[in-house]
Amino acid sequence: MPDQPLTPRGAATYRRILEEATREFAEHGIAGARIERIVAAARTNKAQLYAYFGNKEGLFDAIFFGSLERIVNVVPIDAADLADWAVRLYDEYLRRPDLIRLATWARLERRPSGHLVDDPDRLDDAKLRAIAAAQAAGRVRQGDPFDVMALVIAMSMAWSPVSNVYAATADEPPQSHERRRDLLRESVRRAVAPD
Repeated sequence: MPDQPLTPRGAATYRRILEEATREFAEHGIAGARIERIVAAARTNKAQLYAYFGNKEGLFDAIFFGSLERIVNVVPIDAADLADWAVRLYDEYLRRPDLIRLATWARLERRPSGHLVDDPDRLDDAKLRAIAAAQAAGRVRQGDPFDVMALVIAMSMAWSPVSNVYAATADEPPQSHERRRDLLRESVRRAVAPD
């Protein structure tokens, strides 16, 4: 958000820019996104966009870090039931495939290996503590909490927009999603069960 408080009109413009830029970056990536298309769709101008975000990279960062925060807030971890968490992640990927695409572009264009973001920007501390506590209580198998988290997230993404096998959509029959949820729930339950 800009340093200065926004007028209602400015706040509306700011939101339109974020919405249109999210679509643009999700579809075209960082390098392929065009500011001209974003400002035209948002019914604003480059000067306004740059005043709010500084540059194209700053705009992507605002969207990308916002998407990371959204996942944490909308799909909070429940380390006592990692299988349910995986299913809720699956559902969020169906609702918002653009969020997964943004992370994929960040991986492809910025960070081909290692953590997706720098340590100060990581939002997984609470998740890792929750998993470690569940491990200490004997509810989750032993191992590095980060690896357990990464495994559960990867399983939840099996049918996401970045799947190299099959990308599901919200338009598919509900029975297909229920079948996948059941398989995912049982598979995660078995994968993280204590030894």
